[in-house]
Amino acid sequence: MLNDFGNRPAGALKTAEVGAYTFEAGGRLPEVTLAYETWGTLNEDGSNAVLVAHALTGDSHVAATAADASVGWWEGLLGPGRPIDTERWFVIAPAMVGGCYGSTGPASLDPEGKPYGSRFPFVTIRDSVHLEARLAHALGIRKFHTVIGGSMGGARALEWAVTYPEMVEGVAVFACGAASTAEQIAFGQAQVLAVENDPHFAGGDYYGGPAPQAGLGLARRIAHITYRAEYELAVRFGRSAQGMEDPVGWSQRRRGRYQVESYLDHQAEKLLQRFDPNAYIVLAEALMSHDVGRGRGGVDQALAGVTAVPFLAAVTTDRLYFPKQSQEIADAIPGDHQVHMIDSPIGHDGFLTSAEQLGDAMRETLQLGSRAPLRL
Repeated sequence: MLNDFGNRPAGALKTAEVGAYTFEAGGRLPEVTLAYETWGTLNEDGSNAVLVAHALTGDSHVAATAADASVGWWEGLLGPGRPIDTERWFVIAPAMVGGCYGSTGPASLDPEGKPYGSRFPFVTIRDSVHLEARLAHALGIRKFHTVIGGSMGGARALEWAVTYPEMVEGVAVFACGAASTAEQIAFGQAQVLAVENDPHFAGGDYYGGPAPQAGLGLARRIAHITYRAEYELAVRFGRSAQGMEDPVGWSQRRRGRYQVESYLDHQAEKLLQRFDPNAYIVLAEALMSHDVGRGRGGVDQALAGVTAVPFLAAVTTDRLYFPKQSQEIADAIPGDHQVHMIDSPIGHDGFLTSAEQLGDAMRETLQLGSRAPLRL
C-alpha cells in the first residue's frame, strides 16, 4: 500500500466499522472501515461537534494532536483559541472511503485477504457522506454545529447540508461549486487516464508488482497546474533554468529543465511517497460525480432546501473553482449570503495556505464563539 497510514504514531488515528454498504452505482462492500482523528471532547447530548472534510489527496490530520504533533494541513483554523476552537468544539475529520489513509479503499484486503484493486466500487461524494453519517451516529453525534471543507472537502460539506439538513446547523464551503463543471471533469479525466495508461497499471490489479507511479506523477502534475495561478508561477519561476541545467541545449533532444518543471517533478515525487494510484482514481472520479442537484430537480432546487447557515469562501485567483461558482451557491440558498474572499496570489491552494484570513468572519457567521443553535 502506497500510503503512510502504517507509519502514523500510535493513537493518531481511530477506526470504526460502519457495516456493509451498497454504493449508488451498485457496487457493494461487505464491511466498510472509516478512519478518523478527533480533537476536543463531545458533550453529553452530542451537539458540539464539527466535521472537517479533506480535499482530494488530503487526510484526517487537520492539525496537531497529542498523539501526533506533526503539523496538519489546516493548522490556521483548528486548535485552541483558533476559529474552530478545540477547547469548545469536538472536531472530527474522517478519511474518505476509497482513499488510502486508513478508510477502506482499493488497497484494502477483501474477506479472502486479497486487495480489492480493480474490484473496488465506484464512489460518489454522496456515498462518502452517507458513510460519514453512519460514523457520526456510531460516535453519538446528534447534530453538527458546522460541517466544513475546501475543494473536494467543500463538495462533501455541501452534500452534507443537502442530504442531512436535520444534522447540519452550519456549513462552510471553501473553493468549491455546487457541481463539477465540464472543465473540472475534463481535468479529472486527464488525470485518471494518466494513471490508467501507465504500463504498470495492470487494470488496477498491480499490487504485488510495480505500481503505476509514472502515471500518478503525471496526474499530479496536471492537477497541480490547476491548483496554482499563472501569476504565481511566473513570479516564482518565469523561464529560469533549473540550476546548471540548460533547457535549450545544443542536442537533438532537450536535456535540461526549466525551474517550473523541476517544481512539478518535486510535487509529483512527494505524492508518490504517500498515495495509492488506485485511490487517486477513485477519489478523482468521486469529485467528477459531484452534483448536489443530481436526482433532486437540479442545483437550485436542491440548495433551496438547505437550512444550515452557510459560510461561503472563494480565492481571488482560483482558476479551478472560480469565485462565481461560490456566488451561485450563495444565490441559491435561501436568504442573503456573502461570498468571503481569500486574497491570495497563488490560486486554488489559497484555501489551504491563507484560510485564516477569514477567521473573524467565520466566528461571526457560524457563531463559533457560542454553542447556541445557529439560525438563518
